[in-house]
Amino acid sequence: MNLLPTITTVDVQEQAPRVAVLPIGSYEQHGGHLPLITDTAIACVIARGLAAAYPVLALPPISIACSHEHGTWPGTVSISARTLHLVITDVAESLEASGIRKLVLVNAHGGNYVLSNIVQEANLTEPRMSLFPQGREWDRAREQAGLVSNAHDDMHAGEIETSILLHAEPSFVRPGYESADHDSGERPFLLTLGMKAYTDSGVIGFPSYATAEKGKAVLASLTASFEDHLTALGEA
Repeated sequence: MNLLPTITTVDVQEQAPRVAVLPIGSYEQHGGHLPLITDTAIACVIARGLAAAYPVLALPPISIACSHEHGTWPGTVSISARTLHLVITDVAESLEASGIRKLVLVNAHGGNYVLSNIVQEANLTEPRMSLFPQGREWDRAREQAGLVSNAHDDMHAGEIETSILLHAEPSFVRPGYESADHDSGERPFLLTLGMKAYTDSGVIGFPSYATAEKGKAVLASLTASFEDHLTALGEA
């Protein structure tokens, strides 16, 4: 799988897109069966599908973001929320200079909370930015793909993430996911205590339920849901 777009400036000139999609992931632990780049890979897979289905410009990803809840695991790297805010603002301003005034943030890491604030600020005077996928779209994708678990219980390195990578890039999934399930129960102090208070393995979810077929169906559902965001931006 090529995570980076390979189009040329001539391609962009001919396509004349009015909307860009920016994949945003993370570089953080995903147990022993998924790579540190999991969220970034998933964001790129989603963005690639959107660019194939809609007249949007897929950008290269932001691959290190806000993963502080995973910070004590080896390999995890984070930037601050304020840095992520500045980077995205700079990207949006640069796009506008080249004639693309609207941007969709394709986020695949739940800890990037600041993205909601960035989108709110960008839309103060007119619809300029959207955040995708949102919770309702992930829930719809789970239902349509026949996933066994729900979003709360399958939070990290579980059924949905493993399924997407089994479909899109199976070489990223290492043996052992079949026996890596972990039910953490409620997590009332996740922001205070971090992931290690609720899992020893780094997994919160049920990767044993994952299949490539589910991953394919999840991505198809998300791609269909994206049209609503173009409508909200006035670009349907």
